[in-house]
Amino acid sequence: MNTHGQIEVRVERKAQEAMEIVTFELVGLGGQSLPPFSAGAHIDVHVPGGITRQYSLCNDPTETHRYLIGVLRDPQSRGGSRALHDQVQVGDVLSISSPKNHFTLVHDAPNSLLLAGGIGITPLLCMAERLSMTGARFNLHYFSRSPERTAFRTRIASSGFADSVHFYYDTETSEQPFDLATILKTQPPDTHLYVCGPRGFMDTVLFNARSMGWPTSHLHYEFFSGEVTPSGQDGGFEVKVASSGRVVKVGKGETVVAALAAAGVEILTSCEQGVCGTCLTRVLAGKPDHKDSYLTPEERVAEDQFLPCCSRSKSPLLVLDI
Repeated sequence: MNTHGQIEVRVERKAQEAMEIVTFELVGLGGQSLPPFSAGAHIDVHVPGGITRQYSLCNDPTETHRYLIGVLRDPQSRGGSRALHDQVQVGDVLSISSPKNHFTLVHDAPNSLLLAGGIGITPLLCMAERLSMTGARFNLHYFSRSPERTAFRTRIASSGFADSVHFYYDTETSEQPFDLATILKTQPPDTHLYVCGPRGFMDTVLFNARSMGWPTSHLHYEFFSGEVTPSGQDGGFEVKVASSGRVVKVGKGETVVAALAAAGVEILTSCEQGVCGTCLTRVLAGKPDHKDSYLTPEERVAEDQFLPCCSRSKSPLLVLDI
């Protein structure tokens, strides 16, 4: 591990998992053990070109000798997935973070419902294996464009929980029709729902679950891409650095992170889309204008923290605990 808290790992294996999906097996340099993780965890991966992206770990959490990630070649990629697919090869050394988990399992839940869309299977597969190992009750519904684009089919088919997995495809070869409303309505009481996948898929699942009265505490999700929507009301404002009293102007179209950096105040960032929480900053005064996908509705209402990589201010001044 280097002085910046990063871990250097070597690409031990690179494999074509499905159409446009590649897995990377990462091992510690010199064979050292890697930090432990739990189901649902992800790592920050520093890819060629100076880009940092988040990828869920999808191997057995009891393994300490390796991490496994699955990477979809995203046609809308800003460079991260494309660089991993095209430039990173076996033997290359990458810098990663220690595992982080904002998508944890509720281990004592009486029932769990896992909904995976495309590459969103990566954290949910790890969860399914953990739930199966502990004998917990669950079902995994896995949606993808076609069988050829469905990652980990062989691994699932050979698992002890294969009968608890249901596959759905956009093509006519779908094994069964997808009826989200019925799936959500027929769950046992106190079921916890976990969803991961493309933004539209997740928004649809969460909207329907909330409309049916699912409690917020039973909805678990994690976004890996954000949709920061500008508003005509997005004007300039000021932020005050509480530790020094310095006031910095944030212009229209400028992020708080960029404005502070120009003033010599650095805030650690990663995704820069409001999804990973790396830049989460405490707000001491003022009214944030939340544009992230990270904070829960309850956390937003509290107005005591925000993500300066994308969020703004509804008040003329925000006082930040930095």
